[in-house]
Amino acid sequence: MNVTLPSRPLILGSSSRYRRELLERLRMPFEVFAPDLDESTRPGEAPVQLAARLAMAKAQAVAKQFPRAIVIGSDQVADLNGQAIGKPGTHARAVEQLSAMSGQSVVFHTAVAVVCAESGFSAGDIAPVRVQFRSLSAVEIENYLNAEQPYDCAGSAKSEGLGIALLASIESDDPSALIGLPLIRTSQLLRQAGLDPLLVLKNGSSA
Repeated sequence: MNVTLPSRPLILGSSSRYRRELLERLRMPFEVFAPDLDESTRPGEAPVQLAARLAMAKAQAVAKQFPRAIVIGSDQVADLNGQAIGKPGTHARAVEQLSAMSGQSVVFHTAVAVVCAESGFSAGDIAPVRVQFRSLSAVEIENYLNAEQPYDCAGSAKSEGLGIALLASIESDDPSALIGLPLIRTSQLLRQAGLDPLLVLKNGSSA
């Protein structure tokens, strides 16, 4: 394989360790820079609109500081019957979220945006993931939360861990989207921005 070094630096505009670990799967050199912005929902804003807006806002905020770079921004919002479900932050809030989602179908909207200020490239996409939660008992919820403590995850569940036991089914065309970054769509956007993951590998190695 002919491997070239990237003509532009790649930056992940996120403080999420989950997104960093996912992007590492593409084996490209990148830096991480967390944007500082208000992530509050606007009046009348649907969950899918919130996810798309925040993903783009994160990418744009970092791109302003690093105009030469290709910047990835991402956001995930769980949608329970039109209600946005974000990160619980606390045990009590996580209990409330899982109790509300018990037996319900929840759509996780995982948005990704790629921006390069210098080239003028700006595009985004959304990977919806439909998750059917099992009917959960209070004991199951408590046991799960005490074991995994997923308080930094939208919807209070880590599907890549023990959280999979909370679920009846997952429907998605982008397998990593539920964890926090849809890598199929991310790769497509990076190619459009001029950075092909299969032509630019970490440390310039084809291994």
